[in-house]
Amino acid sequence: MADGGDRTGRTPLPRPLDPIDRDILRMLQTDGRASIRSVAERVHVSRANAYARINRLIDDGVIRGFSARVNHERAGHGASAYITLKIVQNSWRTVREQLQALPGAAHIALVSGDFDVLLLVHTPDNRTLRELVLTKLQSIPEVLSTRTLLVFEETDLDPAPGPAAGPGVGPGAGTGAGAGAGPVAGPDTDPL
Repeated sequence: MADGGDRTGRTPLPRPLDPIDRDILRMLQTDGRASIRSVAERVHVSRANAYARINRLIDDGVIRGFSARVNHERAGHGASAYITLKIVQNSWRTVREQLQALPGAAHIALVSGDFDVLLLVHTPDNRTLRELVLTKLQSIPEVLSTRTLLVFEETDLDPAPGPAAGPGVGPGAGTGAGAGAGPVAGPDTDPL
């Protein structure tokens, strides 16, 4: 599903989202642990309707999954960097597979402009980051050049303001998300 396909592996055609779908997405981006009951109450639909909508958003590939927002420094990754790569023409798929296997790789994007790929990595320290760039990245035959941009501070942006999370939100609250829709994100951490 990470590439936008549904549970059967097919890529469904994009379907327009209505205001209720957009409200549900904002809520789940703010609190991925919100129960079906709290979602239904906040968007003023039945629990069955909320459940069906969330499952449809998952099946359509709009929701790719649920995850925790991590403070990487507190998790033992004190060095972060964006690395730009120039790669051999038509080698994106091969390079992407190798980048996905790198320890600490957090985000990979094929982009336009002066470079071809933007890679975000989190490592325990600068020595490990240096090793990753000089030994692992630059040993990939299709990588022509790299440029490393150290991250000094990060701020996660919250989605557009919506209703605040209140009591009764979280795993086991209300009816829960159930079968495949289970929001399971962990609590946010404060920045250092």
